[in-house]
Amino acid sequence: VQLQASGGGLAQAGGSLKLSCATSGRSFNRDTVGWSRQAPGKEREFVGVIIWNHGSTYYADSVRGRFIISRDNADNMVHLQMNDLKSEDTAVYYCGRHRGSGALQNIRSYKDWGQGTQVTVSS
Repeated sequence: VQLQASGGGLAQAGGSLKLSCATSGRSFNRDTVGWSRQAPGKEREFVGVIIWNHGSTYYADSVRGRFIISRDNADNMVHLQMNDLKSEDTAVYYCGRHRGSGALQNIRSYKDWGQGTQVTVSS
């Protein structure tokens, strides 16, 4: 079951956006969920992850301190709060499930990437 990212849009540099990740037909409660992004002309890169059983989060150096991943088990959603946005954050953002093995920061360790959501930051 692919995951669906939403909430993207246009923001000014220094502004904020909140993305959401949803699934259908399955709870997130036991999933480790990661976020990745792909900017035009660049390879997809790891953004961050939230671990299912204890809620710990890990982030790429480029977003640490600005982005926050959280989960809402009641609504079965995972969120990516993006603050202090920079032009280099412009990309399509995706969410996916960790396969259960493989490095957390390796996007190949994830599956069920669905359609992403476009984030554009104007300077």
